[in-house]
Amino acid sequence: MEHNSLSACCTLSNGAAIPCVGYGTWQMPDGSGTADAVLAAIRAGYRHIDTAAAYGNERSVGNAIRASGLPREELFITSKLANPDHGYEATRAAFLRTLDSLGTDYLDLYLIHWPNPIAFRDQWKQANAGTWRAMEEFYREGRIRAIGVSNFCQRHLEALLESAQIAPMVNQLSLSPGLTQDELCRYSREMGMLLEAYSPLGTGRVLNVPEMAAYAEKYGRSAAQICLRWSLQMGFLPLPKSADPTRMAQNIQIFDFSLSDEDVAAIAALDCGGVPRDPDTTTF
Repeated sequence: MEHNSLSACCTLSNGAAIPCVGYGTWQMPDGSGTADAVLAAIRAGYRHIDTAAAYGNERSVGNAIRASGLPREELFITSKLANPDHGYEATRAAFLRTLDSLGTDYLDLYLIHWPNPIAFRDQWKQANAGTWRAMEEFYREGRIRAIGVSNFCQRHLEALLESAQIAPMVNQLSLSPGLTQDELCRYSREMGMLLEAYSPLGTGRVLNVPEMAAYAEKYGRSAAQICLRWSLQMGFLPLPKSADPTRMAQNIQIFDFSLSDEDVAAIAALDCGGVPRDPDTTTF
C-alpha cells in the first residue's frame, strides 16, 4: 500500500490493520523515564507501541498508555513471550502476566520472541508447538488480535507450521540497510507474514556509513529519515526507538518524500557491518 501518512496502516493476513510505523522500546528500562518517553511518543503521533516481557518495561508502557488518555482501541500494542516461558502452560501464565503489567485486557499482537532459547535447545520444536497452541486459544477468545513470531528463520517457521492451525501473521526481524535477509523475507511473505523491522537504524551503526550522509544531503533529510523511508519502501514495518522528543518527531516525518528505486536498491546493498544472530547458537 501507499504509505503517505503516519495514520496509514498495513493489513495483516487476518484483515487486522496495523499502523505502518511503530515505536520500539528495546533497552528502555522500567521506570518513569520510559513511561515519559512512551507518552511523548504517543503525543507525537505514534499509535503503535512495541514492547516485550524480556524488556522488563511492560508496566511503564502501560502507565504511559493510561496517562495518554486515548481510548485503548486507538492504540496498537505488541508484546512478546519471554524465553523462559515457552510451552503451553507457561505461555498461558506469561500472557496473563503481560496483560496485567500493561493494564489491558487484550493485545493487538503477541509474538514468540525467540525460536530456540538455550533452555529449550533440545526440545524447541515441541516447546514452540505448545506455545503456539496457547496463543491460538487466546486469539480465538479475542484476547489477542493477531499472533506472530520474532527472529524465526525458515527452519523454525517450517517446524511451527507442522502443527499450527493458524499461520503466523508477522515475523519481526533485524532488518536495516545492508541487512535485508532476502531469502527469509521472501519465505515469510510467501507464508503470508508481514515483516517488521526492529533496529531499523542498525542500532545506530548505519547512521555512520558515509554513503548515508550522501543520501541525506541528496534528499535534504537526516540519515535516520532515509533509513526509515527505505524500510517502508522495502515493504518493512519499521520500529524506531528514541527517547529524545526531537528525534521521535523526525522519525515519523518520512511521508512527504520518496527514494528512487535505484537508491532503494543501492541502500539495501550497502556494507553497514550488520550480521543477523543465529537463533540456534545465541546463548540466551
